[in-house]
Amino acid sequence: MKHNTPLLSLCWNVALAVPLLTISGLAVPGESPSLVPRPQKIEQFDGTFVLGPKTRIVADKAGAATGEYLAERLRKTTGFPVPVRTQANARKPARNSILLTTSQSWPVMSAEGYQLEVAPRSVVIRASSDAGLFYGVQSLLQLLPPEALAPGAAGKVPPTVPCVRIEDAPRFPYRGALLDVARHFFTKDELKRYVDELAFHKINTLQLHLTDDQGWRIEIKKYPRLTEIGAWRKSIGFNLDPKSSRTYGADGRYGGFYTQAEMREIIAYARSRHITILPELEMPGHAGAALAAYPQLSCLGGPYSTDTPAGSPPAVYCPGNEETFTFIRDVLGEISQLFPGPYVHIGGDEVNKDNWHNCARCQARMRQENLKTEHELQSYFVRRAEKILNANAKRLIGWSEIREGGLAQNATVMDWIGGAVEAATAGHDVIMTPTTHCYLDYYQSRNTTNEPVAIGGFIPLQMVYSFEPVPAALEPKYRPRILGAQGNVWTEFIASLQHVEYMTFPRLCALAEVTWSPQATRNWDDFVRRLQIHTRRLDALGIHYRQGFSEK
Repeated sequence: MKHNTPLLSLCWNVALAVPLLTISGLAVPGESPSLVPRPQKIEQFDGTFVLGPKTRIVADKAGAATGEYLAERLRKTTGFPVPVRTQANARKPARNSILLTTSQSWPVMSAEGYQLEVAPRSVVIRASSDAGLFYGVQSLLQLLPPEALAPGAAGKVPPTVPCVRIEDAPRFPYRGALLDVARHFFTKDELKRYVDELAFHKINTLQLHLTDDQGWRIEIKKYPRLTEIGAWRKSIGFNLDPKSSRTYGADGRYGGFYTQAEMREIIAYARSRHITILPELEMPGHAGAALAAYPQLSCLGGPYSTDTPAGSPPAVYCPGNEETFTFIRDVLGEISQLFPGPYVHIGGDEVNKDNWHNCARCQARMRQENLKTEHELQSYFVRRAEKILNANAKRLIGWSEIREGGLAQNATVMDWIGGAVEAATAGHDVIMTPTTHCYLDYYQSRNTTNEPVAIGGFIPLQMVYSFEPVPAALEPKYRPRILGAQGNVWTEFIASLQHVEYMTFPRLCALAEVTWSPQATRNWDDFVRRLQIHTRRLDALGIHYRQGFSEK
């Protein structure tokens, strides 16, 4: 399909700009540029654009922030000044410039779609929004020689970009990654680094698992004991080497938390990379850290400790106690004010209901609300949490188990153990993250002696790449309910960011392509070919990924 954009006309007027390759279907190994995730459509031409000391960026008002982001990256890459000029209604590229514009974008472009055209004299990225411009910039950076992305590459690697034309947009609106910061704490700067790594792969959501039995990681001003007590434990736990993490307090206790000011800084940083931070606060189970601070919110009244092994005693809020819902209302109110995204994740998984069965207040609640089972009592809890969130202009997300006893009216299901088809058919949005393909804390090889200790399981790179988020059994009319997919890194046995990176990459590269690229273009052999180049980019960026693409 041809579009009459100024740069397209320029490309046709350049003698060397002769199309070499058009890719809109299956990949052609050995010929296409090695972009990850793979674009919807790419055409390659003779010639290159060479960044030089006079190269400048011109951006319209909508693209000004992305222009500054690109300039910062290119200054580190080239050593050139790369000035940025904001120009209202910028449309036509000047010689030796990179133009970022929301004018005359692709007519059918989605909010995150973009056009990228590289000619010998200039580069143009067009999009309907700054998000699209940002993703176009990520593709432009990947077109540079991989080694050019390394710090201190200036003058060592020719900063050249091949002439291409790309039309691209994501398949799914939700492309996520989860990092469990509750079991092990990761610093503000470590989270920023991880955000950059996700953004480079066009991931747009980072779910932070902020609370669990072993740690409460976010400041709640109305309940200071949550972080005074719940954010710390005596030791690193999980039989790990104490030296595998540095997050110890001055008193020797292990842990940490984010103040609300620090979290705002993280949120703003992620937003500048078009990543939404999705907070998860576990309830009604996995509440050990909260109950260590406020044991009166449990059925048993304690004792609870962040050093107590998970599930002993069952760390579950008491839904028969009205004080519990006052606490939930206050906490979710502060969280809703802090996080600007549309969703709050309330967990809802693996709830041990034994306490409820033996709790006089819970049984009284069940009689009062005409609930027949403890599963229905959990649904009652989730529905009340949803009403609180809806009153704060937020939508609720929960794990598969929130379906038990009846699904809350507007809830979104994050499917890890089933229920996607049923939830979508009933009119609920679904995010796919099954243990079969998306648990990036699982082993990457059957030969576990050569791997760092993991929680178990086995998900090699090829298994992640084979994942199809839309269940085959789901009727076509309900398939738009599948918002996308997410890769999860649970950190029971992962105490450092370097280990997180090892478990994440390159498997998240595969999941990024699953969620971004058209299903028809997916080709394992071509992905491996491109990944061989892409891992050189990971090397240049200092990402500690697992080398080798087989399970051995």
